[in-house]
Amino acid sequence: MKTVLGIERLIHEYPDLVKGKKNGIVTNYTMTDGQLVPVIDLLMNTFGKDIVKLFGPEHGVMGAAVEGESVPAQRDMHSTLPALSLYGHRRAPDPAMLDDIDQIIFDLQDIGTRYYTYVCTLKGVLEACESKGVRCIVLDRPNPIGGESLEGVRVEPNFRSFVGCLPIPVRHGLSLGEMSRWLNRDEYKDLELKVVPMANWKRSFYFPDTNLPFVPPSPNTTGLDMMVLYPGTCLLEGVNVSVGRGTTKPFEIIGAPFIDGFELAWQFNRQNWPGVRARPLYFVPWRNPYANTLCQGIQLHVMNPRMIPGLRVGIALVQLVHDLYPEHFSFLSDSDGHGALFFDLLAGTDRLRHAIEAGAARDFLQNESSILEDYRQEVAQDLLYE
Repeated sequence: MKTVLGIERLIHEYPDLVKGKKNGIVTNYTMTDGQLVPVIDLLMNTFGKDIVKLFGPEHGVMGAAVEGESVPAQRDMHSTLPALSLYGHRRAPDPAMLDDIDQIIFDLQDIGTRYYTYVCTLKGVLEACESKGVRCIVLDRPNPIGGESLEGVRVEPNFRSFVGCLPIPVRHGLSLGEMSRWLNRDEYKDLELKVVPMANWKRSFYFPDTNLPFVPPSPNTTGLDMMVLYPGTCLLEGVNVSVGRGTTKPFEIIGAPFIDGFELAWQFNRQNWPGVRARPLYFVPWRNPYANTLCQGIQLHVMNPRMIPGLRVGIALVQLVHDLYPEHFSFLSDSDGHGALFFDLLAGTDRLRHAIEAGAARDFLQNESSILEDYRQEVAQDLLYE
């Protein structure tokens, strides 16, 4: 049985939510229905002139801008609608952007990990809608790595950023519809929110269980293997290694010119992490760091996606590279001017970095179970699916 997306239910069951109102849409052209029709086309074909403008997250409305690249406001060449940027000098709608609309329709595909910036785009949109008195309709989509497994600790207040703007674990276990309900109840209590939930989705589902076609929601989101590894391998963007951007397997490939891939693969595999094996390889990324430079490293091969403790795998890799190549290894500063190391912003704390420097990364998650239990209880009433 195929999962029915929020966009499909909106059009077929709840069209009156949209008709006769001036609607702004937060989405991009990677968002489609189960038949691969773009959401923008669906909404415009169904509601016509009731759709008045578009808002693009990171990568823009076209979904083509590279990661971290500021996206300008423009006119969308396909729909001819204004396409305003939520990833430029501002990363949330300013009041003027909402002057001529009655409500925002939000439809983006998250990948279940707090670093993924669509989470913070959602937060900014909800905050702006509450401030302006504009209704927000969130069209729900699956958490592609399931709603049962959680990993990590919550972001500490001093380490909030656009890769960690909410006090949630690294692997958060929510759909964006559920997350918006939690934020509405906990933080944006005056917001008028409507969530259009999915049908035929269960918390135990990984993306293949939905029987939906997979469309990468951003340029480096290549599929399930990447998404189950991402809670851990994204941490390596905070150190001086390549995570395979500019290869066919981003976040599955890890390496640098100073790494011996055969040594790293052997050291990693002897730790016997469930569901994953490492293979040594040579590669030349076309994106920085090390663009057009021969690197050695490993490719992580997913043997069983449901078994992988993704965050722990990533932490173990950072510890290994730190210990094996101390004369080369370094943590990176943050390019956005937060004053914190980028690794600390990803981790949501500086405690993980200090643990790695002390050779004690395995101790970092010793209080994880109690933290996650508190989080489960906090969001329990906002869940939409069993």
